[in-house]
Amino acid sequence: MATVGAAVAIGFIGGGFRWCLQRAGELRTDLTDWAHRNPGIGWLVPVLLAAAGAAIARFIVVKSPRSAGSGIQDVEAVWRREHDLPGLDVVPGRFVGGLAAIGPGMVLGREGPTVHMGSALGAAAGKAAGLGDDDRRVLYATVGGAGLAVAFNAPIGGAVFAIEEVTRSFRVRIVVISLLSTAVAVACSRILNGDTPDFVVPSIAAPSWTGLWVFALFGALLGLIGIGYNAIVTGILHVTDRMRRSGPFGPVGRAALIGALVGLLLWFDPRLVDGGDSVTQQLLSGPGMPLLVLLAVLAARFVLGPLCYAAGTPGGLFAPLLAVGALIGTGVQQLAGPLLGEVGVSPLPLAIVGMAAFFTATVQAPLTGIVLIVEMTAVTTLTVPMLIACAAALLVTHLLKAAPVYDSLRRRMLAA
Repeated sequence: MATVGAAVAIGFIGGGFRWCLQRAGELRTDLTDWAHRNPGIGWLVPVLLAAAGAAIARFIVVKSPRSAGSGIQDVEAVWRREHDLPGLDVVPGRFVGGLAAIGPGMVLGREGPTVHMGSALGAAAGKAAGLGDDDRRVLYATVGGAGLAVAFNAPIGGAVFAIEEVTRSFRVRIVVISLLSTAVAVACSRILNGDTPDFVVPSIAAPSWTGLWVFALFGALLGLIGIGYNAIVTGILHVTDRMRRSGPFGPVGRAALIGALVGLLLWFDPRLVDGGDSVTQQLLSGPGMPLLVLLAVLAARFVLGPLCYAAGTPGGLFAPLLAVGALIGTGVQQLAGPLLGEVGVSPLPLAIVGMAAFFTATVQAPLTGIVLIVEMTAVTTLTVPMLIACAAALLVTHLLKAAPVYDSLRRRMLAA
């Protein structure tokens, strides 16, 4: 009963969080249009709103410190008995803080707050049912997976995430609770947000076996790029740690400055900011982008994701990662299409496979990445290329002894 109760709660709370972010995105689009119709002072409005939103979100973190960042590393630390179970204060902290930060356009993902809210609700349900700490930790980990499922409307992906990434355990108890909690949570969230996949993708034919070598090389390339991305994430966090000790601004002020930059970029080009769903959708079904524009968007988002994460507001890394992977795949097709045979005819295969492989390169959870992308795109014809690319990406990261991003973030959190 505790599992079902927590799953229902995160289904509606996480679904409500996602619904609010969608409405905030619509308002952000209207605001940007208004700003461009008022060239004199119009640009100041998104700048001030994004700065205020980031400042509010960071102030919430000051009052509820465990609401900072993604939350996934917190879930993993609790499961490993490296951290204690949090209270329910992280739920409003994550909800309001995440909405304040992501709504105005910070390059952060909705999944981090939703995972942590699910975990906190699972632990609270276990406490209400009189369960011990060990059983509450199980609920903390597995209902967190249900939170991921709600964030991406991907029930199988959420369950696999709890099993592969968080618990790293295939025990029957973990598997059953993960499957049950994700099923119940997604069923509830779909009442609010519907049951369509996150991305609308046209039909894609499966590549022939003669083109699979392209995906092996592509995956290896993404393995290298993913290592670089993780280094930027931890490097910018290191810089902000030094600023905390000697800089002129406090944490709220630094978050406001980053928010102001995001607001300015929102006015300049909305494709540079937010979680990245609109950019990914444009690449998967729209007219695409000219190569130089695509490279500019890729370069900006490659840095803005880690920079926004360093602001310390609630918000995750997953969704921005997927957009970067799709951008890289599309860019590779545009740059080297004639050399890739049938694979280079359309950008879609490399864009979709790029999402899964870049996720694998950074998080090092290939099954989670593959299942998430299959569910989010409803494309099953690219499973073999995904397996090959993700295997290559994972092999590169292991050969170079690169740590998964959440392991690095967890160690940093525990050392703070």
